[in-house]
Amino acid sequence: MRPGEVDGAPYYFVDGPTFDRKIEQGEFLEWAVVHGTFKYGTPRSEVDQARAAGRSVLIEVDLQGARQIRSTMPDAFFVFLAPPSWEELVRRLVGRGTEDEKERARRLQTARDELAAEAEFDVTVVNTDVGSVCRELVVLMGSSP
Repeated sequence: MRPGEVDGAPYYFVDGPTFDRKIEQGEFLEWAVVHGTFKYGTPRSEVDQARAAGRSVLIEVDLQGARQIRSTMPDAFFVFLAPPSWEELVRRLVGRGTEDEKERARRLQTARDELAAEAEFDVTVVNTDVGSVCRELVVLMGSSP
């Protein structure tokens, strides 16, 4: 957990062995080791329940996660969230003040890799500000297949 994060809002935090057990039991829709260090995953049960209830589901994942979901849910609609510029991405990361220099360098390398895969997505939304992105995503969710 980073400073200020709380288990269950919005993330759930588990130890390594518990996470590995969940992988083995197929409990994740997708999972990945991100930035070469951290494990993240999306619980399959929560997505399945929402879809069974007829609700749209918006999932924020990295490139590895998107690729896994694409392989198991080919009908999903994929949105690439792009920074307005590389300089702005760096400014935002540094401005958070939650990562040391080594971690920032690792995250920026991940960002370079992800930006190179933009063409794998159905549409790109430029993350100028949270409000605009949210409005655009709501429109896209209403029009996606």
